[in-house]
Amino acid sequence: MSSSRLVGVGVGPGDPELVTVKGVNALRGADVVVVPVMDTGERGRAEATVLHYVPVEKVVRVVFALNERTDQGRREAAWDAAGARVAELLGEHRTVAFATIGDPNVYSTFTYLAQTIGELAPGTVIETVPGITAMQDLAARSGAVLTEGTEPLTLVPVTAGATVLKEALSGPGTVVAYKFGRQAAEVAEALRETGRIGDAVWGSALGLVGESIRSADELDDTPLPYLSTLIAPAPRDGGRGGKL
Repeated sequence: MSSSRLVGVGVGPGDPELVTVKGVNALRGADVVVVPVMDTGERGRAEATVLHYVPVEKVVRVVFALNERTDQGRREAAWDAAGARVAELLGEHRTVAFATIGDPNVYSTFTYLAQTIGELAPGTVIETVPGITAMQDLAARSGAVLTEGTEPLTLVPVTAGATVLKEALSGPGTVVAYKFGRQAAEVAEALRETGRIGDAVWGSALGLVGESIRSADELDDTPLPYLSTLIAPAPRDGGRGGKL
């Protein structure tokens, strides 16, 4: 008998038009589509996107400790329960898709789920379908250029601390910051201290109702949505192709 398949499908940052054709086919071809939810039970961004392409009866909500950062025991228990539920679904179905915002290999819940399933159901075939990332969407919507020529690109989750971001901003190339909404004031300070605030832009709820795209010099101590994204482009002299 063929092994069951677990497919992590990147569904982009929220705009349903940014799900790839391959992603849509993977969602529609799966027997069930798992979407992660917090224990508060509200519909998440991944689920809202998925429902543009598959019927609601095909979607299975599984609770993950998406916002648990302090209680390791509670987090581990939640992950064990989530993994067990997905393993159960894999025992009942040939193909289970897991929808994740952005890309399944970039700061995704799917990474941890795949590790757990590898232990609970070692015969499972695990695959991923790439998705559009928030930094790509923000670059397109704001006109910010992510990289040119030989410039490096650094991606920093600000949940690691503003110090990590400041170190990245002190280096060359474009810096992208994810999940910085709760530390907006610290991010603004790091941008000003490194002289990188002038061309920087941030955005949230991209492609959705409530979308906000603004210059970083408007940042203050007002908390922003958790999933806010920042792009601080590399310093450039304005010459065309100067870094090729």
